[in-house]
Amino acid sequence: MKQESPFAGTRDVVVIGASAGGVGALRTIVSQLPLDFGATVLVVLHIGAHRSQLANVLRRAGVLPVDVAIDGAVPRTGHVHVAPSDHHLLLHDGRLRLTRGAREHHTRPAIDPLFRSAALAAGPRVIGVLLSGCNEDGTPGLQAIKSCGGLAIVQDPADAEEPAMPASALRSLAVDHALPASDIGPMLAKLAGQAVPAAAPAEPPTSLVHEMAMCLPDGDPFEHLKVIGKPSGFSCPDCSGGLFEIEGTQPLRLRCHTGHAYTANTLKDRYDETTEEALRTAIRALQEKEALMRKLADLDRIAGDEPRARNSDATAQRLARQVMALRRLTEEAA
Repeated sequence: MKQESPFAGTRDVVVIGASAGGVGALRTIVSQLPLDFGATVLVVLHIGAHRSQLANVLRRAGVLPVDVAIDGAVPRTGHVHVAPSDHHLLLHDGRLRLTRGAREHHTRPAIDPLFRSAALAAGPRVIGVLLSGCNEDGTPGLQAIKSCGGLAIVQDPADAEEPAMPASALRSLAVDHALPASDIGPMLAKLAGQAVPAAAPAEPPTSLVHEMAMCLPDGDPFEHLKVIGKPSGFSCPDCSGGLFEIEGTQPLRLRCHTGHAYTANTLKDRYDETTEEALRTAIRALQEKEALMRKLADLDRIAGDEPRARNSDATAQRLARQVMALRRLTEEAA
């Protein structure tokens, strides 16, 4: 007797990711979902550790119940569950999971962990929606959803306040729909509850299984990373660990053994930040040493040791020139 696929059923999981400029789009979409909406909705907005009012905003926008996701809760059809600040939101073993795992694209909560976990948990039952935001965040997650038979919807870049995220997805995978925010809600209402096609894949990609296991508290990130990646020669800007290049990905993706994850472009942006931080730290240290050398020169003159005072002055002047050079580098980097 043929065993039914664990992914059989209807499209009953909607995951939505947004970043800069995405609140208005989220509000528009939620306002258009009907009371009998046939799917659970899981939402990640890149808010970092800042206190968020997103659940209240979305609650006022539409008719569906909206709550902040609770670890271990069972997702409910016709409900909107919002990721809390400073926690990744996952769908695992039929329940919502909140973790403080490593940041991805330098943010937590991040879009990709939710999208990957939903793809692995529900396969073709998932509809992934990527909205306004900067850089390439969300593209790997949408690729995971598509690889498991799910649907991918992006906000039309021309309609997004920050078009980079949906534009990245359009470059990297065959999305099913690219729509203005005002048309996404009605499309979701149409798709939710539809039967999963019989041709949908029954098993997720092995690489997705390993990458998802890295995000769980009881996983062994290094062992899984060795299976799906190879050493890149770059170091993680967040923990200084070695970065592995995830094989066969477009755009190029990298992860470290503690779980931090980047595309090549988000890694570049993070390197820009750490380079500027390092330059400003060096400037401060040099300025402090310059001030100390000038103080020592004054003390030497009071003590009547002019040669030593001149040496201290010369050192201070050299330090001042180094400070000016580093300031120019900082301006060029910006």
